[in-house]
Amino acid sequence: MSERANRRLDVPPHVAALQARERWSPAEIAFWMFCCAAYFVFPKSLLFASQILITGLFALSLDLILGYAGIVTLGHAAFFGLGAYAAGLLCTHGLQEPLTGLAVASVVAAAAGYLTSFLVLRGGDLARLMITLGIALLLHEIANRATEITGGVDGLQGIEMGALLGVYRFDLQGRLGYLYVLVVTFGLFFFVRALMASPYGLSVRAIRENPRRATVLGVPIRTRLTNIYTFAALIAGAAGALLTQTTQFVGIDVLDLQRSAYLLIILIIGGTGTLYGGFLGAAAFLFAQDQLSNLNAQYWLFWLGLCLVIVTRYLRGGIMGGLAGARGGLLAWWARRLGR
Repeated sequence: MSERANRRLDVPPHVAALQARERWSPAEIAFWMFCCAAYFVFPKSLLFASQILITGLFALSLDLILGYAGIVTLGHAAFFGLGAYAAGLLCTHGLQEPLTGLAVASVVAAAAGYLTSFLVLRGGDLARLMITLGIALLLHEIANRATEITGGVDGLQGIEMGALLGVYRFDLQGRLGYLYVLVVTFGLFFFVRALMASPYGLSVRAIRENPRRATVLGVPIRTRLTNIYTFAALIAGAAGALLTQTTQFVGIDVLDLQRSAYLLIILIIGGTGTLYGGFLGAAAFLFAQDQLSNLNAQYWLFWLGLCLVIVTRYLRGGIMGGLAGARGGLLAWWARRLGR
């Protein structure tokens, strides 16, 4: 028996399970290769593709607290909007370097997430819904009233991004913007995936599944939830900053309740607790919004609602759940075929 085989036999089962979770599947590799290929395949739709990635990153942040930690919220757009306004205000005040603006905006959103976590995590699900909704409405009203700072309903204008790394400038076709968004999105996703595949991520899932048992096992529930809530706010702020930097405009709608509601719909369509559900849901939602608006701009929400009913009725786990079910059925069919 080879030395490698001996090492495999010496690995405890729980360690082997963690190692298996950390491996990238062919489907995951194909997904990110497709995102890279989109730069060449869809050169005229890169602005739209950037919006999909940004929305997917935003949905990923919600998936962390809802799909993995079980924290319900109706005001996640608050952190998205804070990141968007922070990046925009930095730019209008002379700090136009994109990476610096992205980092500062992410820290601002993370700080807001940390401070509000003590209120949000104190009560049950209903209290969390009301508190997060109240925080989002409060920030929206502040942005609406502080017209000298935020521009109010007219939005924050006069944003002009500087060169990325002092060399590369954003173009109107969105080529650099797409590559910039793709790299940032993949970097954050890579970290999130590693975190959720680690024992830390498993402890967060344990809190969602059975808080009492997690307490008995010694998991610091309040600390874990505070950390994951803060990290999710950081990612949402980064997504908001990316939106500002690629569109060079911040509208007050970044703090709208409607944005939080749409984000929940996106996550339901894609599937919660899957990491990739947010990206698939964002692609499906934005594509449906674009196509249905072209058919009938006034009643597109009716058709979207109908699609949502169908998804929740027949795809309980969203798109990711449907794909997993189809894969399982295909493997079962193939096994029966080989058994003959």
